[in-house]
Amino acid sequence: MTRSLAIVSGFLFLLFSCGDEISHWRGPDRDGVYPDSGLLKVWPESGPELILKIEDIGKGLSQALVYKDVIYVTGLKSDSLDVISAFDMQGNLLWEKSYSVSWRGSYPESRGTPTIENNRIYLIGGMGDLVCLNAKNGKLIWKQKPLDDFNGVIMHWGNVESVLLTDESALYITGGMETTMVAYSKKTGKLQWKTESLEGKKSYASSSIIEWKGKKIALIQTSKDLIGVDVKDGQILWSYNTIQYHVEKGKGEATNTPLFYKGDIFISYGNNQPGMMFRLSEDGKSIRLKWKNDVLDTHHGGLVLLNGTIYGSTMVDNTRGRWAAVDWETGETLWEKEWYTKGSIIAADDMLYLYEERSGNVALVKPDREDLNIISSFKINDGRGPHWVHPSIYNGMLFIRHGSYLMIYDIKE
Repeated sequence: MTRSLAIVSGFLFLLFSCGDEISHWRGPDRDGVYPDSGLLKVWPESGPELILKIEDIGKGLSQALVYKDVIYVTGLKSDSLDVISAFDMQGNLLWEKSYSVSWRGSYPESRGTPTIENNRIYLIGGMGDLVCLNAKNGKLIWKQKPLDDFNGVIMHWGNVESVLLTDESALYITGGMETTMVAYSKKTGKLQWKTESLEGKKSYASSSIIEWKGKKIALIQTSKDLIGVDVKDGQILWSYNTIQYHVEKGKGEATNTPLFYKGDIFISYGNNQPGMMFRLSEDGKSIRLKWKNDVLDTHHGGLVLLNGTIYGSTMVDNTRGRWAAVDWETGETLWEKEWYTKGSIIAADDMLYLYEERSGNVALVKPDREDLNIISSFKINDGRGPHWVHPSIYNGMLFIRHGSYLMIYDIKE
């Protein structure tokens, strides 16, 4: 492995660490909003300072993570094995461990982002195996094969799920005719509960947990439905058939984690499927459709909610798209603008970060309900393939992964 290193002080597609407790997909609430403050409001013309570059991490589409000042990243290191690697903050390799057979279909790079808590890594391989590893050395603690054990059915692009944790359990969407979701003990890997089956296939979106009227509810998506599951016992509280509104190719390809705010739930699909806002009932046992929006059909770049506005990219086709803002309460499209093409989006310190997927341009954007207000931008030149990995922020640093390269930029004021 070769490394380029500058001074590092102190990922998603990049990474996140929440103190010493948990580190996982798209920030503390899985909504793409990171807690860092004191960040640059304008970048130098050439972009923020590159302080660390790690090469040869393996081909990957998953975010890296920072946990206890260690960088964890997965990648395809051979023709058949997914590997997780741990680096210190100077880019030195601490350990490396193969954990799964890789996805065998199109785009065989590593997929699902790890979840790390209490020095344990929870991770799903490209073919669906669930593993728990020791975060200090990569040693296997337990392993399960939920797709095999429960006749799960996965869609045609492989497993992309990032493990969702409760106080006691690691949750996993199986899809299929036997069950929809299962829960394993975080400590032992023993099965704790399984839901009934609602028959949809396992799609691509990672789930999230919300709290509503004293209940903790997992928001999950299959190829057919948006579903609310009581994480205490696996009871399905409600479901809503969303595929009824899917009119083009890509039916059922849920890729974006739902957004939640004060009883409202927003989900978005690509391929001209509408974005949909739902309202939870007071007792949390049902939902109703509040509005639909036919513009914000985010493909797989995620969305963020800031000050009553949803920001994300729209989709023209697999390689083309625009950027848009939609009012959270009414569903009104505030604007849709061109900027290269579609991509991923995160936020921190009252600013947006856009990463377009075709050419690798990164933009710093001031949130604006009137227009796409780009303040600064630069381009990622290292790595190969589409720029699909979501960026993220940790301790005043911006993490960008492209293929087998990991770049870290200083964005602190």
